[in-house]
Order: sequence, then structure tokens, then C-alpha cells
Amino acid sequence: MQELWLVRHGESVGNVAATAAETARAEVIDLATRDADVALSTTGAEQARALAATLHGGPVTPQIAWLSPYVRAQQTFALSMEGVEGVAGVERVLTDERLRDRELGILDLLTRWGVAARHPEEADRRARLGKYYHRPPGGESWADVSLRLRSFLRDALADDARVGLVVAHDAVVMLLVALLTGMDETRLMQFASTNPVLNASVTRLRLDGRQWQLEDFSDVRHLAQLGADITVHPGSPDVGPG
Repeated sequence: MQELWLVRHGESVGNVAATAAETARAEVIDLATRDADVALSTTGAEQARALAATLHGGPVTPQIAWLSPYVRAQQTFALSMEGVEGVAGVERVLTDERLRDRELGILDLLTRWGVAARHPEEADRRARLGKYYHRPPGGESWADVSLRLRSFLRDALADDARVGLVVAHDAVVMLLVALLTGMDETRLMQFASTNPVLNASVTRLRLDGRQWQLEDFSDVRHLAQLGADITVHPGSPDVGPG
């Protein structure tokens, strides 16, 4: 593996609902489906289709793709492949549960206002422990997600494909970048605070000798070129679908 491309799924209906709830200072995100089943919005589908030229139409294309099992990631990849079947490129597509979004436990579907009102002790714990180590009851910390991503990378980087593609979630993209480039907690938090992972963005890393180099982060030029909306939907620090 010489290059790894990381794609965040297109805008989802969960992203839209979470942003609306945060803006309204509602305590609960109005979403009936479980996180794994949240689908793309109309805008997200348009963004996913705009990925086609970037992922499959250039001189260098991924030979293998690993997808989060969540519907929004699966849809993003499927729509990016519309009309390009048979074109040289992705030969193997694998779904890997280690690429699922961060699990939020008792904070699932709560906005920051809902956490403060219903679980003030968790808001205090998060403030004390920091985002990287705070694990909501029944959920995961960023450190927990990093652990499963280390396992994924051990397997993925041993593959004989030269270029690999991951389609997953904002936290997964951010933590894979941190793991490959060797960011510690301080550097990761500083980087994450000013570099959001945009919907349907492409992040590229390249192996230079024994070191992974970040070539592009959260690139959305393909969206701008095709007139698709550019969205981020970062949510609050610990809640909201990613």
C-alpha cells in the first residue's frame, strides 16, 4: 500500500437533523432510525455522485475499497460508482465494521443542550477528561475508536494493492490521519479544531519511505467543479451523527 484515500460520506439526513436541533437548542435530535441505518440526504446523494471523477476517473485509482457498514457510507460509495462499472479501478470492495462511526452510548441523539440538561455529570467528565479520552457510558472515546482503527490499518496496509480507499465518517477520517502521521493527543486536538472533515471530501495520504505524508485533507474541489453543495455538519464535540 503506497497511497490511502479517505472519504467522508455525503451529507446524511442525520447530519441535517442534528444541525437543526443544535441551531434550535433542542435537547434531542429528531431522528427515528438507528445510527447505522441513517441514509444520505438529497444533497448527500448529489455529493456522492460528484465523487466519481475524483475516485475513478483519474490516472491513479484505488484498487481496493473498505467501507463502513453504515448505510450512509455504503450509499456514498455505490453512488460514486454509478456509470463507471467496468472502468479499470476498484477491483475489491469490502465492508469492515471497524470503520463504523463512533458509538455515543447514553448520549446518542442528544444535542449539547440535551447532554447538559439530562446528563450534566457527563458534561463535567468530558470537560475534565477531554474529547480524546472521554467515554460516554455505553459508548466510545476517540481512544477507543483509535484502537479498532489500529487493528484495521494492520490488515489494510499489508494488502498488495498500491492504492486503497476508505469510505467512512468524520471521526474515522480524522483518527486515521492522526494514526498514520503520528499525531499525539495535543497535536490531534489542535488540528481537529481548525480542520473539519467536509461531507464527501477526499483526504489523501502517501507513503514516503517509511513515513506517511498528508497530501490533501478534506478536498472538495470536485464538489465545487460540479456545482454540488459543500457541507460540513460537525455537530457538537461529542454528539450527533457523523
